[in-house]
Amino acid sequence: MAKYKLVILRHGEGAWNKENRFCSWVDQKLSSDGIKEAKNCGKHLKALGFEFDLVFTSVLSRSIQTAWLILEEMGQEWVPIQSSWRLNERHYGALIGLNRAEMALNHGEEQVKIWRRSYDVTPPPITESHPYYEEICNDRRYKCTDVSQDNLPKAESLKDVLDRLLPYWNEKIVPELKSGKMILISAHGNSSRALLKHVEGISDEDIMNVTLPTGVPVLLEFDENLHPLGPHQFLGDQEAIQAAIKKVEDQGKVKSTEK
Repeated sequence: MAKYKLVILRHGEGAWNKENRFCSWVDQKLSSDGIKEAKNCGKHLKALGFEFDLVFTSVLSRSIQTAWLILEEMGQEWVPIQSSWRLNERHYGALIGLNRAEMALNHGEEQVKIWRRSYDVTPPPITESHPYYEEICNDRRYKCTDVSQDNLPKAESLKDVLDRLLPYWNEKIVPELKSGKMILISAHGNSSRALLKHVEGISDEDIMNVTLPTGVPVLLEFDENLHPLGPHQFLGDQEAIQAAIKKVEDQGKVKSTEK
């Protein structure tokens, strides 16, 4: 019998997810499909009987919007939401805005997989000449963080994401879990993968093969010491989820017409 339960998910599809571009810290709203994914997620969680006491999100709109839509579908709009940059998507640095399939054509699929999925490889940092530098670095939401803007990342590996996420997990989320609250974390592909790596003890090598599709809730169950009782579980139609996972994995491959 699980002592604690936690649901995490990658936000619904955003506009740049649809265009297969590295979105990262560029703020994007959900696409029409992403809105449907979030609403369907809420309907499914409601059907399963989940009742949340607290929701954590990043400070990016697609994460927050997903949480809003889920709570609305569940009739739980009153549940408090706390947002932190520490749950943000990985900062992809100079890769932000680039198309993954085009990069695979130019740099090779293996290199793109390393940039996307490896644990400790950091992409080139964003510089002032980057077309989205000003939009990200002058965004007012980053004037309200618990670190100075000068200390915010300019590029991150997955290891870097875990390093900045862990203090928030340990100091903010864990105490709420241990107090008995049912928690939803509406985050991003890489911040969710980093958290799974930590709580499940996934190796640096194996984390490369952990894929999270958009809008699919993931259940974690823990004992009294917050040790997982088993591997994470995708909630929903398993055949559809596997198809969605393959779609994400194929984003970093050369399109068949280009080979």
